[in-house]
Amino acid sequence: MSGEPSGKGMTKSGLIEAVAEATPHISKRDTEIVVNTSFESMAQALKTGERIEIRGFGSFQVKIREAREGRNPKTGAPVHISAKRTPFFKVGKELKEMVDGHGSGEARTSEPGFNPGDGSA
Repeated sequence: MSGEPSGKGMTKSGLIEAVAEATPHISKRDTEIVVNTSFESMAQALKTGERIEIRGFGSFQVKIREAREGRNPKTGAPVHISAKRTPFFKVGKELKEMVDGHGSGEARTSEPGFNPGDGSA
């Protein structure tokens, strides 16, 4: 890996595929259910104002953007922009270091001896 962007992005289906490959003892359909349920649970938590922290990865929270006056870029006319709640992600230290090339790249988990790539659990 050269450190250059590959031009490809991770999609939800790509994530499901990666998890399915790392867990051959679980069907791909069950893997899809787990991934979808995880995202749905996270979205619901954010909707109710909860903060989500995934150690080593980062945290999600909802930030409130106050109402303000903006300008229409075409006409310059003032435009009212309503207040809104928007999801915000703050990257964790370990992920930041891994992306920057300083981290070990090792997956961390609370289970001793767990390696998501070897199919053991």
